[in-house]
Amino acid sequence: MIEDEPNLVTSGKSQHVIIDGFPFSIEIYRLEHGKTWSLEVVDHEGTSHVWDDQFASDKDARNTAIQAIEAEGAIAFMRGDNVIPFRKS
Repeated sequence: MIEDEPNLVTSGKSQHVIIDGFPFSIEIYRLEHGKTWSLEVVDHEGTSHVWDDQFASDKDARNTAIQAIEAEGAIAFMRGDNVIPFRKS
């Protein structure tokens, strides 16, 4: 018997923000029956930044994302030296 994939719940706190003139997409989600939230920020070039930490609330996740982008500055947050590229086949 094949089990269904778990449903992903997207938080209403997910949002698009503009910081230092650059757009970011803050994506907050959890598994349907999960208790903790995951955080992903996508910059204007489509680069995804995913936090290893899980968050007790979607509000905590959103606040962490905004604080990180504002603290680093949009340009520093988007720099490519902190990105690990996928291995090419």
